[in-house]
Amino acid sequence: QVQLVESGGGLVQAGGSLRLSCTASGNIFSINTMGWYQQAPGKPRELVAAMTSGGGTNYADSVKGRFTISRDNAKNTVHLQMSSLKPEDTGVYYCNLKVIKDWWGQGTQVTVSS
Repeated sequence: QVQLVESGGGLVQAGGSLRLSCTASGNIFSINTMGWYQQAPGKPRELVAAMTSGGGTNYADSVKGRFTISRDNAKNTVHLQMSSLKPEDTGVYYCNLKVIKDWWGQGTQVTVSS
């Protein structure tokens, strides 16, 4: 059993910034990939950013240049620095950890007003 807990969501105006954090705990034997997914209202959950244990990154085209993912393997944490936020960034952001299977956090709400 693995648990992921996200924090840092909130309500911001367009152009503002937020920093999301996620901490993993439980039966973690190794770290493969951790990442963030966005689920916008009425849309499927989609990858925003991910980082391997070695530091490789993958970003959705829509957030390149605006969002930065980082991680601390020793603390089993991952962060998402979100800048120049747009209304389209609104949604529930879920932390993801790949350890044998996919594990998900409960999500944290991000709302960006026009």
